Amino acid sequence: MARKVFPFPTPHGTPVYLAPMAGVSESPFRRLCHQHGADVVVTEFLSAEGIRRENPATVSKLRFTESERPIGVQIFGGEAAAMAEAAALVTDLFEPDFVDINFGCPVKKVVRRNGGSGCLRDLDLVQSIIRAVSKATHLPVTCKIRSGWNEEMRDPVGIALRCQDAGARVLALHARTRTQMYTGSANWDEIAKVAAALDIPVLGNGDIKTAEDARRMHEQTQCDGIMIGRGSFGQPWIFRQTRALLDGTPYPETPGVQERFAVALAHARMVQEYLLDPLGAALEFRKHLGWYVKGLPNSAELRKVLHQVRDFSEVEGIFSRYLDDYESFRAQQIAADDPDISDLTCGTVE
Repeated sequence: MARKVFPFPTPHGTPVYLAPMAGVSESPFRRLCHQHGADVVVTEFLSAEGIRRENPATVSKLRFTESERPIGVQIFGGEAAAMAEAAALVTDLFEPDFVDINFGCPVKKVVRRNGGSGCLRDLDLVQSIIRAVSKATHLPVTCKIRSGWNEEMRDPVGIALRCQDAGARVLALHARTRTQMYTGSANWDEIAKVAAALDIPVLGNGDIKTAEDARRMHEQTQCDGIMIGRGSFGQPWIFRQTRALLDGTPYPETPGVQERFAVALAHARMVQEYLLDPLGAALEFRKHLGWYVKGLPNSAELRKVLHQVRDFSEVEGIFSRYLDDYESFRAQQIAADDPDISDLTCGTVE
């Protein structure tokens, strides 16, 4: 089978994407993930209505730097005309590498307005949105879908074929239905069937928590690219590790505690420079701090302290004190010849 071609340059033949995630896929995290090996990034999903009305909060999230390319802007909405207008504005004002349409978000407030996965209840609407957006921009139009609205309407191949027929140039499948939300398991066999049925590149998404998961998905489904979402939380190095497994190159070690903290602090500095409200930035970053320390000894206590920070200057001190205690704890364990001491340097988030 001939290799499927992506409609924009990607650094590798099987690209690894950072998924669009509300409140997470902001510019600092996108840049960080690029630095750690992500081939393609996508913005948070943004309301077509907010873009059309030039809502300041929405427009601010459209900002990106050249270092983030290739990048797509993801939009959502339930009206074809509004989606087309938003796509045209995004194209003219921000010039991303592609425009992505969200047909996958399961959140109630999005679905209630017939956006996200709510569109999957009406595949004629899905097609009309893709066609309208494609006419409104010269950029490639891609989309992200789920396997269906519910089990009765579960038809990932049928949905994907209709997206392709309407003009989608790349399709990402999160292999769950909307009613599943994030429960149960993603059905990777559905990704394999969609990848085999479509002429356009297909991205596999769902249940990738480690680089090994990404490799297994690729081997099982023969998808054309991998999209990693929640698996990147607190471990942006998952992209470089995934790349190594896909390419058969030396596998980068998972960072130890000190290096993990260094990545977290670098991320914090990027957020501090990006957001104008210091307090708001610190409060918003608390969730990332919690993810970075997940799985460490006494991480529950550490998270409690980190989730109270109100200024980025506090974080370095908290990490420094933890490292002092951690080294002391390690020394005690080594002295006791504890066979489990190797586990304490493992940085993999489960």
